[in-house]
Amino acid sequence: MSTVTAAAAPVVSDAPMLENGARMSRIEFHRLYEQTADDFRAELIGGVVYTPSPLRRSHGVYHVLMTTLFGVYVAQTPGTEAGDNASLLLGAESEPQPDLYLRIRPEFGGQSSTSPDDYVEGAPELLVEIALSSRSPDLHAKRTDSQRYGVCEYLVLVPRPKVLVWFDLASDRQFPSPTDRIVRPVQFPGLWLSVDAILDENHQLALDVLHQGLATAEHQQFVQSLAQRRRL
Repeated sequence: MSTVTAAAAPVVSDAPMLENGARMSRIEFHRLYEQTADDFRAELIGGVVYTPSPLRRSHGVYHVLMTTLFGVYVAQTPGTEAGDNASLLLGAESEPQPDLYLRIRPEFGGQSSTSPDDYVEGAPELLVEIALSSRSPDLHAKRTDSQRYGVCEYLVLVPRPKVLVWFDLASDRQFPSPTDRIVRPVQFPGLWLSVDAILDENHQLALDVLHQGLATAEHQQFVQSLAQRRRL
């Protein structure tokens, strides 16, 4: 007589996964994220995992333009640092990966630090998001989280419709649209961002306006104040 052996029941793991909507602490998220492939991207916002959609052409074009502007500003402003798509150890339930950050370096009196394993720990002074497929979380959940953990200013570039939204998170308000259409972040004097040039993808005009800001007395005073604040 033959014997029929029952198939073993599948084993279902209770271990958390980096899936969209999963809830976990930043420590658990960071541990799992470090085990993923290099091309995998995820963020933890308010204790919830977000896995972004593929990036469209317009996102990449605006990203290059904003990266160029921030790179030029940092080159002319010793003591500042810009980062592109770097994970931030922002808080107990937050590890975002913003499109760009701009911070005052810790040794120049900035409010964030650098962890022993080379992550930005704490809140940079300024974050930038390019909101296409990520428009809702960028304008709401990520902005709320950034404010909660001490980011001072928050810029969201929305390609459709073309708009640049500027938030003063320290005062919990949205800045009104500048009458001259130039955004001047409070934390970084001289960082003049031409709204129209950026939205029209006019790289040369955007650079021209930025250089005008870099030539102001306010920028020179900022550079001098950073030098005086430097810790040896």
